[in-house]
Amino acid sequence: MNTAGYYKLHHFIPWTRTKIYKMLFISIIPTALFYFLDWRWLALPWVPIALLGTSAAFISGFKNTQTYNRTWEARQVYGAIINSSRALGIMVRDFIRTRDKAKDATLHQQIIYRHFAWLTALRFQLRETKSWENVKTRSYNQEYLKYYKVPEWESSLDEELKGLLPEHERQYILDTKNRATQLIAVQSAQLKELNEAGTISDYNYVALENQLRDLLDHQGKCERIKNFPYPRQFSSINLYFTQAFCLLLPLGFIGELSKLAEKLGANIVWLTVPLSILLGWVFLVLEQIGESTENPFEGNANDIPITQISRNIEIDLREMLGEKDLPQPLTAINNIVM
Repeated sequence: MNTAGYYKLHHFIPWTRTKIYKMLFISIIPTALFYFLDWRWLALPWVPIALLGTSAAFISGFKNTQTYNRTWEARQVYGAIINSSRALGIMVRDFIRTRDKAKDATLHQQIIYRHFAWLTALRFQLRETKSWENVKTRSYNQEYLKYYKVPEWESSLDEELKGLLPEHERQYILDTKNRATQLIAVQSAQLKELNEAGTISDYNYVALENQLRDLLDHQGKCERIKNFPYPRQFSSINLYFTQAFCLLLPLGFIGELSKLAEKLGANIVWLTVPLSILLGWVFLVLEQIGESTENPFEGNANDIPITQISRNIEIDLREMLGEKDLPQPLTAINNIVM
């Protein structure tokens, strides 16, 4: 997530420079052929090109709206995870009571630390790379990775779970396929045991199980966004419409500017190049921005800051346990926070 007011031009222009090079190549060749070889047939009427541009604008607007909705839904889900986590922490602290305060503290810590493990396992699962994600496959995204770090790519889940789970439990979780789901299952099993032992009353047990159900619901929503890409048919047609429009755009400018050549001179046709670059860049960048917003958990600079959110939850719940040695909140690097 970018925490600045806007992307700086010295970041944004290099990120989109391949689009500028592309439009320069597409526009300069037909302009040179028209100017030097007098290929008059390259001058196309503006109306059909404008109609194609209108179609490309509509489909780009539709795609960007839908990809933004995916990102906003992901942020809402993680907002719900914050609320459910805080509620779980309070319930664990207040509902699990024995006559031994030291035992209570141990149980509270064990369950809440397991919740930290769930948050950790979930964010590692969400940062796994899918075949349709592009943060590691597009050159401009790879270059931008130098401005920030993705913590889940810098460490391993094995290391992160140390200190949060008993060793036997950690090994069991690492051997499962969906680690986050199995951690919730282990939580539920322990709550059942505490209920049967009379440590948790039936009413409180049901309330705690409902919190676990809510967490599974939030996890499922995250997995739905992660595992189902923006439909490829819409993504493809947006790409094709935009590419076709940008390819024909210089020919339309040649057609319009050639009409002014008699009054302003033949050199006026060379305005085709900067005008095509500017307008084509707008459409190509809209397509690129939509692409970079499709997958809100992939490790892109525009991702939902799930690592920062998880750290903030951990700080809140450790304070509920009465701990004083708290981890530091995550801060932005070059205005990017993950």
